[in-house]
Amino acid sequence: MNRAITLLLSGALAVMAVGQEKPNIILVMTDDQGYGDLACHGNPILKTPELDKLHAESVRFTDFHVSPFCTPTRAALMTGNHPGVTGAYRTSSGRTMMHPDEKTIANLFADAGYVTGMVGKWHLGDNAPHRPQDRGFQSVLWHRCGGIGQASDYWGNDYFDDTYERATSDNKQGVFEKFEGCCTDVWFRESIRFVETYKDRPFFLYLALNAPHGPYHVPLKWAKPYQGNKQVPNPNFYGMIANIDHNMGILRRRLDELDLAENTILIFMTDNGTSAGGKFKGLDSEALVGYNAGMRGKKSSVYDGGHRVPFFIHWPKGGLSGGKDIGTIAAHIDVLPTLADLCDVPVSEGYDLDGVSLKPLLKGQPLERKHHVVQYHGGAHGKAMPPGPLAFSTVMTERWRLVNSDGQYLFDIEADPAQRNDVASEHPEVVERLRALYDPFWERVSPRLTPVRIDLGNPDQNPTVLCSQDWQMEKGNPPWNFGAIRKLPKVTGPWLVNVKRAGRYRITLRQWPEEADKPVVAVRAKVEIAGQERETSVEPGSKGVSFELDLPAGSTELVTYLFDKQGKAGGAYFTDVKLLTAQQEDAPQP
Repeated sequence: MNRAITLLLSGALAVMAVGQEKPNIILVMTDDQGYGDLACHGNPILKTPELDKLHAESVRFTDFHVSPFCTPTRAALMTGNHPGVTGAYRTSSGRTMMHPDEKTIANLFADAGYVTGMVGKWHLGDNAPHRPQDRGFQSVLWHRCGGIGQASDYWGNDYFDDTYERATSDNKQGVFEKFEGCCTDVWFRESIRFVETYKDRPFFLYLALNAPHGPYHVPLKWAKPYQGNKQVPNPNFYGMIANIDHNMGILRRRLDELDLAENTILIFMTDNGTSAGGKFKGLDSEALVGYNAGMRGKKSSVYDGGHRVPFFIHWPKGGLSGGKDIGTIAAHIDVLPTLADLCDVPVSEGYDLDGVSLKPLLKGQPLERKHHVVQYHGGAHGKAMPPGPLAFSTVMTERWRLVNSDGQYLFDIEADPAQRNDVASEHPEVVERLRALYDPFWERVSPRLTPVRIDLGNPDQNPTVLCSQDWQMEKGNPPWNFGAIRKLPKVTGPWLVNVKRAGRYRITLRQWPEEADKPVVAVRAKVEIAGQERETSVEPGSKGVSFELDLPAGSTELVTYLFDKQGKAGGAYFTDVKLLTAQQEDAPQP
């Protein structure tokens, strides 16, 4: 063989060998599963043998905190920043998308030579430039919106034999594919396929399950063991977790078969407190029925039950195995810097991290963390931003929780983990100290609680299909699920958009998504955008009403109206915007 070729091949093999030494990463996050929704955390009824086994073999953070609900946790996990900093701090109303300048963990690892994949639930924007394929993930299979069966999801999806979008960094437009089986089984099956495809390269896989989020649909065989038990608030919820547990076992066995288990960092966590693992009186009570690991609060609560979750990390080659608890406060904002540190991936400019690396704790070294802040930045019945500092927040240390909900309370979490006894009057100095710790957080977050826009005319997504769930509404939620959009539209709101390229656009108003193949029930339609208004009658049986307008580049608002025979109007739940002809840029002067 030619000596030059021999040297070239030897060099390539050496590079490959070095590359294979990099640990793989699989980050598994379930949806709405609380700390108490695991047998290894004391649940006396739920059976989770595979997750119990992972727990026994992992390093466990026992005081790990996320946000109280879906989108903000995902934003923090992706960026290492507080959710308010990212701009994605609610679950609808156009506030699920991150500011374009936020860089993600997928960007970081892709730049470091990893293959990056995402499977399942994203909930950080359905449109460019906010989709997972726009945010550093090179291989994506996902459902849109915050849950299967929500408004922008593929029409008719119901957890079984559904249609999901597949996209790559080379085809960001994406294509829809139909799959057989329960959604959880599909997500794991496709994750294993990703691992098999890229087993010879370092990979980062984000497996973000939509289960056990409602609606609580699962094959009967998983729910049946829990039916008829009065201590089980929702047998299907437990059944969904049992199904996840079964699939975790399949995934881990496949990693063993592929000789990948030793050098794969496997993380299991959840995105907020339980949604259906107990019956509660409001959001902030202890569980009246069911099991919540002795905590007060559920999903959407700023009490511990709303945001303290499991976090297991397993990496045998890196010494992270054998079973060990770490009680230091840790949080979702720490995941990006921790994984970067463990994998020797430098965090470059553009990552303005709020989180810290937990590597010292994992290696048995001290890490002083003085406090952490959890904030609920508005919701379905709240304002876009808190009415003032400390509203709907918890300032925590390893001993104390200063909770601001319907009042201000101080709890000694070491003596009172159920947060039953307010000791604020006994420790006024602690209250003041924790209040002062909140101020820098608010100064950091509040300037970024600003609108994030959707692109029109972006070459990575043309046409853009807008959904009513992203109307910017200050109070309440816009229509956001299949049930809401079955009703005649009665309200409307603006989409905040960014016209990427000046040109001729076609704007098509629909009451139903195009794949539903149903007519608009309206007599007139109207559109407002960039200072222009257009109105027309609706032909009987029409499935969409189109307008063509010349739009300048820049930020604007798009508002739609569908009028009934009585003249009452609501917005078009779905609106397609397609760039037909881009305006030619002025030629440079000679």
